Amino acid sequence: MSTESSLTHPIAQRFRGFLPVVVDIETGGFNAQSDAILEIAASVISMNAHGHLIAKPAISFNVMPFRGANLERAALEFTGIDPYHPLRNALPETEVFEQLFSHIRKAIKQHSCSRAVLVGHNSAFDHSFINAAIERNEIKRSPFHPFTSFDTATLAGIACGQTVLAKACQSCGIEFDNQEAHSALYDTEKTAELFCLISNHIKPLNSF
Repeated sequence: MSTESSLTHPIAQRFRGFLPVVVDIETGGFNAQSDAILEIAASVISMNAHGHLIAKPAISFNVMPFRGANLERAALEFTGIDPYHPLRNALPETEVFEQLFSHIRKAIKQHSCSRAVLVGHNSAFDHSFINAAIERNEIKRSPFHPFTSFDTATLAGIACGQTVLAKACQSCGIEFDNQEAHSALYDTEKTAELFCLISNHIKPLNSF
């Protein structure tokens, strides 16, 4: 084995230099351009000595609605989030993304990867809100691939015939508490479990 390959983290080889990062976002609606991001959490996916994917502890933030953000009553009732509750300790969106992206960039370097790839349950939703926030806050360099993502709703649909997160987890033997659902941190942790479980049962084509 060459020196270069021995120093490369194995997950970099598993995903062609991309580091999977599971993300979940709770929002004030469905429109990425106009509706507020209220919570965001992320969990870096790593690999253990046996070649199994494992989820690193997630980090999470409560986010202040950006100036002029839309907040749909139905969305707030669904998530149970009070955007202006004083105990939320919410941070401005710009500060949240600075901290989040710094955390992800460090993980990319530690895992010998070139970029992160977003993993989400219905990932297009979370990806669209992140891209809108990047543009809104004039963030010049995102650690994420701008359009590629891994969608656990699709993976679960193929693996176990379920596309709803709670049902997919239950079908795969992952505990899921509906009372805890619809918080960014909990949904990120469960999505990460689901992604690792499914991925660990799939071999890369070049291993057959």
